Amino acid sequence: ILHDVEEGRLQRRYDAPFQPDYNRDPPPRRDLIPRNAFLTSTSVIASRGCRNRCSFCYLATDGVHTPYAVRAPEDIARQIRADRQPMAVFVDNNLGASRGYLRRLCAALRPLDTIWTAAVTLDVTDDHSLVREMSLAGCAGVFIGFETLNDENLVSARKRSPRAEDYERRVRIFHDHGIQINGSFVVGFDGDRRDVFTTLAQWIDAARLECATFHILTPYPGTPLFRQMEEEGRLLHRNWALYDTTHVVFRPKHMAPEELLLGYEWLYRRLFSHPSIWARRPSAPSEWPAYFAGAYLYKHANWLWPFLIRHRLVHVAWRPLVELARRRHRSTRHRLLRAEPIMLRADMTPTFPSLGTRPAPSPERKCHRELHGPLLSASPSGPAGPSHPARRPAHRGTPPHIPSLPASAPRARGPW
Repeated sequence: ILHDVEEGRLQRRYDAPFQPDYNRDPPPRRDLIPRNAFLTSTSVIASRGCRNRCSFCYLATDGVHTPYAVRAPEDIARQIRADRQPMAVFVDNNLGASRGYLRRLCAALRPLDTIWTAAVTLDVTDDHSLVREMSLAGCAGVFIGFETLNDENLVSARKRSPRAEDYERRVRIFHDHGIQINGSFVVGFDGDRRDVFTTLAQWIDAARLECATFHILTPYPGTPLFRQMEEEGRLLHRNWALYDTTHVVFRPKHMAPEELLLGYEWLYRRLFSHPSIWARRPSAPSEWPAYFAGAYLYKHANWLWPFLIRHRLVHVAWRPLVELARRRHRSTRHRLLRAEPIMLRADMTPTFPSLGTRPAPSPERKCHRELHGPLLSASPSGPAGPSHPARRPAHRGTPPHIPSLPASAPRARGPW
């Protein structure tokens, strides 16, 4: 392409199939990046493609097919270790597309003292042990495409996702393992009416999502959604510069285009309001510093980021937040390891699923077991019961449920 530019013969279209082995691609030269100008230079792609084909997604564009491919977990761990950054960001479309691969990747990342974030689908919570492995491997946050709270919208978008009524339970699974959530939502589906904005705002507060990203439904050219809108005569124009998920480019079914835009803008104002930030705070006060620092940094991002980027101060402003996040993650990791049951082998050698086999017991302790009988398992809430002082957890647990709407969160009044 660059050669054609130099020769003045740039073509309208270039087709390049993804046929070479992904593992043969060399890693990027991160040493050339000015580190003080970025949040982190460790931006990693472990997998290519996505196994979902949502009707509104650019990956569903006609003629575009990116075969799902993964990079060796050991190579990913080597890249992260070589960059020596405290935080990594996976920019995969869906790092959890293959649960077996994600588990192997977590095993490779676990020895590193690096926290990371990634986009995954909500169904990774089908396996609690996988979420636990993600947390122990350094996962501090996930980006999840909830898209909508309406099951009819999920079906029409061909989104393979758990039912919306099960969202809160699955959010709690991530939170119980110390993983924060940035939820992605789309407004403007055919099933959305005027109350979609207040309903969504109240649910986000109730579920205590740490952050959220909103999009206006946009029919990208070449997608099934675009063909549907074109056939129904609902496209307002073909100014591709405005097909950016922040402008209304089609006629919604149950509201005016101006109402959809107004509701979208109101959602962001509501999300970054003081009452909403307070309502979504973590249950444990020890996690408040990292949460509030991040929330108010994002609140003022529109005017703050250009200044930080222009003067190359992004790393200076971001590093304290990363350290707070690492401290919070270490606390979560210790809590998960303390709660892990100790399994005893037939020879009475204690083993941990995460830590392996411990040294054999001393003769005195082995004699004690032979006299008093073996323990099948021991944990902070083991045979003596959680009320026994010797078995009482030293950490504060996560509340068993999240109320439908925190008392401190005022009802969303709506954009009108």
